Formats: sequence, C-alpha cells, structure tokens
Amino acid sequence: MSDNKTTMWQSYKRGFKAYLQLEKSLSDHSVEAYLHDIEKLTTWLSVTGYLLSPDQVTLKDLEQFVRWISELGMTAGSQARIVSGLKSFFKYCLMEQIITVDPSYLLESPKLKRTLPDILSFEEIENIIGQLDLSKPEGGRNKAILETLYSCGLRVSELVNLRISCLYLDVGFIRVIGKGDKERLVPIGSDAIKYINIYRNDIRVHIAVKPGNDDILFLNRRGSKLSRVMIFLIIKELTKQAGITKTISPHTFRHSFATHLVEGGADLRAVQEMLGHESITTTEIYTHLDREFLRTTLQQFHPAFK
Repeated sequence: MSDNKTTMWQSYKRGFKAYLQLEKSLSDHSVEAYLHDIEKLTTWLSVTGYLLSPDQVTLKDLEQFVRWISELGMTAGSQARIVSGLKSFFKYCLMEQIITVDPSYLLESPKLKRTLPDILSFEEIENIIGQLDLSKPEGGRNKAILETLYSCGLRVSELVNLRISCLYLDVGFIRVIGKGDKERLVPIGSDAIKYINIYRNDIRVHIAVKPGNDDILFLNRRGSKLSRVMIFLIIKELTKQAGITKTISPHTFRHSFATHLVEGGADLRAVQEMLGHESITTTEIYTHLDREFLRTTLQQFHPAFK
C-alpha cells in the first residue's frame, strides 16, 4: 500500500478509535479488538495490491476478504466478530461522510452453529448431590454449594464471590453480583436455605477466617475464598462417583436450572432476569433445549414417532 494510502488509513483508524472510546464508551480491550479487525483488512488490501481507500471498497472486496480469513483457518466465531468490526468501521465512515455508501451493509456473517450444552435431569442432580459424605465438614459445605448452584442458576464466579451480607434468606432471596458488576435479586429454594444455614451454624463457625474473607460465604479449610477450579473438581469427582458420563461442569447446573424452568413453562423474561442475561437472545438457547425435550418426548410417547 502506498505511503499516502497508509497515512490516510492511519488517520481513519485514529478517528474510529476516538469514536469507539468517546461515543460508544467501549473498554480498551474491545477498542483494540475492533482496530485489529481493521488492521487485518488493510493487510489484505496491501497483500492483494488493491490500493483502495474506504470509499473505493465494495461489497465484493469485503466478501473476498472474509473468504481469505476463512481460508486462513479462522473459526466461524472469529470471522463473525471481524465482520462485526468491519460493519462498525464503515458505519463510522458513513457518519463522518468519508464514504457515501456502506459496502458492509449486505455483508453476511458466517452462520454460527449453536451447540446445545449437556444438561442434567433432576434425578441426575439428586444422584450427584447424594454422593456427598455429610459426616465430613466439606461434605456439608459442598451440599450447600450444589443446592445453591442449582436452586439459583448461578455462574461459578457468582457462587465463589457470594457474600453473607447478600443473603436475605428470611424472605427467600439472595443478591448476586454478576458480569460487569451488575446486581440482581434471585429467589432461593428452601433446600438451599436449609443447607446454607446448617453450613453457617455448624461448620463455618469453626473455621479460622483469613482477613478480608469475613463476608465470603463459602470458604476452604484455610479460611479463604474457594477457587472456581475447586468447584469444578468437586463436581467432577461427584459426577464420576454417580456414574454419569456426560460432560459436566459447574455451568451445567446453571444450564439445567434454566432448562428445567423453561420445560416447566416459566416465562422467558423471568428466566432472563434470574440468569442475569443482558439480552433475551442469550436466554433463548433454552427454548432450543426445550424443543429438543419436546422432540424426545414425542419420539418416546407418540405412536407416529415410534
């Protein structure tokens, strides 16, 4: 790419960066990701010898560029993110009157295959929890942990950071601090309340709490906050003991919580609120799970499907 064109693109990138930071209020990480996307496009323009300015780029050029990054072996998810970055850039160029027609307007993202996560039936969850040895202190703690995970549909990070000051067990709610420090109130079931109280009154009181961990609900034997890896290892071991061969993680309890709600006819907006999803489209994966459940049910019970 000629020096003039390089200088021109650098100028547009600086303007785009300022737009993302000031007008869109994106994080530094997101801004860098967008700029890398544009850098890939200018690299391709340079490699192919097309000395194009933004107002000369066509839809066909962008489609060839997307084909190029696909042939590099980039995943569909990465390609879709780059397409999103290009669309943002050309939208900015249109606003700034650098271009008069947006070449990315009809640019399609690669279709993302949404894989449905493994879920546990209620009986499988009971089987996993049933493997706990409640005669040991960690057994009582882990019982409270798993009951809370399933009862509230928490992310593992939300569970390990759960604070005593965020428990409103007398009215059946907990306050959860989720992604982006967003808070939400989540109902908590009677079994989870029961085992949290047992853990606090009979087990946690005997632990020498490390400074700074006084308000953390679930602690390890040394009085510190549990790690996310520890929760994963606890569940992995119990799943093995229960003879369950599915791919299970702490997140499986969250998926199962949501799926069981949707299967039971719960309102999707209510499920969204409880899971702390910013967009309803994230929650809608559970309607796909529900459809799979319906199809399996038809195959099992409907004479025409047998």
